[in-house]
Amino acid sequence: MEVIIGRAPHQKFSEALMRHSQGLAVAYGDSDLDKSIENRFNETFETECAVFFVGTGTAANSLAIAATMKPGGVVFCHNEAHVAASEGSAPEFLSGGGRLALVGGDHCKIEPDQLRKTASEYPQKFNHLGQATMVTITQATEAGSVYSLDEISELSKVAKEYNIPLHMDGARFANGLVKLGCSPAEMTWKRGVDMVSFGATKNGCWCAEALVVFNRDLFSHFQFIRKRSGHLFSKTRFISAQLEAYLENDLWLKLASHSNAMGAQLEQAIRNSNQVRLAWPSDSNQVFFIADKTKAKIWLDKGARFHPFPTPKGMEKEISDSEQVYRLVASFATKQKNIDELAEIINV
Repeated sequence: MEVIIGRAPHQKFSEALMRHSQGLAVAYGDSDLDKSIENRFNETFETECAVFFVGTGTAANSLAIAATMKPGGVVFCHNEAHVAASEGSAPEFLSGGGRLALVGGDHCKIEPDQLRKTASEYPQKFNHLGQATMVTITQATEAGSVYSLDEISELSKVAKEYNIPLHMDGARFANGLVKLGCSPAEMTWKRGVDMVSFGATKNGCWCAEALVVFNRDLFSHFQFIRKRSGHLFSKTRFISAQLEAYLENDLWLKLASHSNAMGAQLEQAIRNSNQVRLAWPSDSNQVFFIADKTKAKIWLDKGARFHPFPTPKGMEKEISDSEQVYRLVASFATKQKNIDELAEIINV
């Protein structure tokens, strides 16, 4: 029994792929469909932007870093960010040896004063230490939290103090957006974000990611970096086909709203259990709980689906050696009955 499901794509995206698989189309992102999706991004973000399709979120993040890299370059990110902890050094590799400087902050959110302090450790023209090149934040974060609009503005202010761009890892962009209840423009360029890794795969697509750049002059060479990395698809229309269905009639927002709502129900199920305890409150579709490792294995054997999660810094004393933090993720496909089945398993 799969208690929490969501690995399969949404039906709309499968239908879109089939619909656009017929006939011929210009390759390498120059088809009419590709161009129409680029225009749709302009409409969605209420500004002219450059859109570069790639196959994975790791590629989008790593190539964003590569696009801003300089000799001895340093990128600032949270110490538990996906680019630092879960991308297999792809950002360093694809950026030609760029480094990540880790910044602290509660709930996986960079704290502005800590960013300012860390950035100050890399003064301009002091070549022994390297030079600052970018700040990257994650929305929604790896801990399920969401940066407020004011928090994004504050981090943008710090980035501008050091004359470096601000990038947003939006693998769960839609989940953060519906949580804040604002427009894509308000959560990005209007708050000083220079580019976004726009993720759709985690919100129901087969394989559809894009790097959205709000300053064409600053990142005009990205097309060459994408080609060098092997992420220029000849049949780009199959990414565009998914994004066409994704953005049509606000399907992407509806899917994220559902997964966030199911995340809230999951969190309540954890709060109601006397077998586990909530690790921390979440703002999105990711829920984290603490459980005995032996019991967790029993629940997994019975069909529950959750994953071990690294203990965040500062929580070590709250978790015994026999316990582990685990993550649950709700999706567009999660139903109330799945949550009820999970609750039944962990409470037996």
